[in-house]
Parts: sequence; C-alpha cells; structure tokens
Amino acid sequence: MRVLVLNGPNLNLLGTREPEVYGDTTLEELEALIEGWGSALGIETVFSQSNHEGELVDAIQSADGVDGLVINPGALTHTSRSIGDAISSVGLPAIEVHISNVRQREPWRAISLVGPSCVRTIFGRGIGGYQDALRHLQNRAVTSFETVAYGPHPDNVGDIRRPDGEVAGLVVLIHGGLWRQEYERDSTETLAIDLTGQGYVTWNVEYRRGQQGYWPAPAHDVVSAMDFIAREVPGMPTGIVGHSAGGHLGLWAAARRADDIRLLVGLAPITDVAAMAGAGAVGSRDAQRLLDSGAPPVVDLIEGRTLLVHGEEDEIVPVSQSTRLSTGSRIEVVTGMGHFPMLDPKREHWPLVVAELGKALV
Repeated sequence: MRVLVLNGPNLNLLGTREPEVYGDTTLEELEALIEGWGSALGIETVFSQSNHEGELVDAIQSADGVDGLVINPGALTHTSRSIGDAISSVGLPAIEVHISNVRQREPWRAISLVGPSCVRTIFGRGIGGYQDALRHLQNRAVTSFETVAYGPHPDNVGDIRRPDGEVAGLVVLIHGGLWRQEYERDSTETLAIDLTGQGYVTWNVEYRRGQQGYWPAPAHDVVSAMDFIAREVPGMPTGIVGHSAGGHLGLWAAARRADDIRLLVGLAPITDVAAMAGAGAVGSRDAQRLLDSGAPPVVDLIEGRTLLVHGEEDEIVPVSQSTRLSTGSRIEVVTGMGHFPMLDPKREHWPLVVAELGKALV
C-alpha cells in the first residue's frame, strides 16, 4: 500500500508556530515519524507540503500510483472547495487530519469544506492523528464493511462487518476516549477486523461524545445500537468488547440486557467514575463532567459473564478500576502492558479474549 501525505499552509512552521497548540515536533521530524509508522504497517509513504492552494490541487490530481491520501489542509480547510473537488475527482480514499481540536477553538475552524470529500476526519489527537489515519486507510483496504445509522443523530452510526464463511456469533465493540468527541470508533476497528476474520459478525458502534455526549446520551445510544443490531441479525449469541470509557458503557448496557449478553469483555475499563474523577489524573475532569450530568458513580456487572483485562502499567485508567471488582468477574492483569496496546490484536492478551468469546458464544 502506498499513501500520499499532504500538508498545507504554515505546516512548514511546525515546531515553532504556536507550540502550545501544535506541539514542538518539526515537519521534518513528523514526516520521519509518519514514515516509521507506515513502515510498521506495511505502508509506503510519500510527502508533499505547500503554502499554495493550486499546488495542493496539482499534487492531488497527479497522485498516480498511490492507494490513499492523508491531508492536513491547514487554514484552507475552511475556504477551499477546490481541494475537496480535487479529492472527489481522483476517487481515492482520503483522510483529513488536524493536529489540534478544531471543534474547541474559534467557531470558523469547525467548518470544513474538505471533510465532505474524505472518508474520515481525525482531529485533536496531536501528531498521532497521522498514525491513526494510516491505520484506518489500511483497515479500509482489508475488509469490507457497511456503515449503518441506528438513530437520528449524526453519531448514531456503526460499522457492520460480516465473515465470509460460517458465523460464530455477534460481537458489539464500544470504543473509549474518555467520552471526548475527538476519539471515535476507528480505535476499535482493528479488533473488529480480527474478530470478523475469526467468524464473528461485528458491530463497531459510534455514540455521542463531548458536550453533546455527557450522561445519559452515550448510554442511550449504546442501548439503541444494541437493539438495532439485534433486529438486524436476530437470534445470534452476542458478546460485548468495550475499551476504557467504552468498557464503562458496555458494563452499563450489558447489565440492562443481561438476558441477551453471553459475555462482556472490558479492556482497561472504567468501572468507577467517581474514583476516576477524584484521582486528579488524565480523564478526571471528563469523569467529573459525566458525574455532574447524572451518570451513576459505579457500574454493575453480569456475574459470571464478565471478563476484565487490564494492563499493569496503565497510566490512563489505573488497574484498580478492574481489580476493585474482585468478585463476580474474571480479572486478568497483564504485566508490562499499558492502555493503548489493549487495542492491538497482536498483543498477548488478545488470544485469551478470543478464546473466552469462543466458549461463551456457542
């Protein structure tokens, strides 16, 4: 796979221009990082940067021999219809990337004339958004999927992936991200692809987050998504895999659908929002906002049908969030593992998860 990475106006000043917003990584350093991330995924990356709209359009139109585009249009995001038209004209999957959270800055930055021509927009994740963009392009090329709306809100959607052969069951995936709007279901799609390859129908759910997604919006969305997929693939043994805040939502929803859920897997799950809020660490402010909007401080579990897997070195969601549930669930603490490796099906915890799903969804 070969991907063209385009950076627009003023991104040549990365590292010196507003480092409090864009960080201190230079463009040269960023391109070296992207090249390394791509290499690890088996992706060849090529680069171009320009401060001129026409040159970016020319680069897109002449993008021969590439399989996808990653583009940070800079301020042209909000003014350039020609860049969006160029992306549409070449028919390549493109991902729009923004280092900062453009939806929490000046109102005009939230308007993109480029995004409608792209398959996904990633924002507010720092330079790591480029890595996520490469991974999403790769995942799109691996398996087909259908994005389906389960409700009226733009975030009431999910991706259904179906195996080619015999179906082993249904797995609902719920992503994390501390209920923040910049984190979306692309984080769990690699797990969905792996599970689909092992015979499961997967339903990778999006839900409301951020200002519009404090309690009870995300909880209602997840339950609605589960009701929808039960109608779409009726009578199928079902499990849930939730990561981080998605583990919290999965526990809450599974307890209310206990008759239908064979196994709930929490990967580094948040189980005690009150403790998270009082910890004074990453996610404390988000947890407090959730509490203030009426979220239950502690979530329940399905006794005997809950598996919690947590990295001992997790610095975002401490392992105590799982180990406090010493009864009624199986807890596996993985030595030397942090928070985000839980999303990697090549890591040592994943065969255990798959094995437990296989035993439960029979």
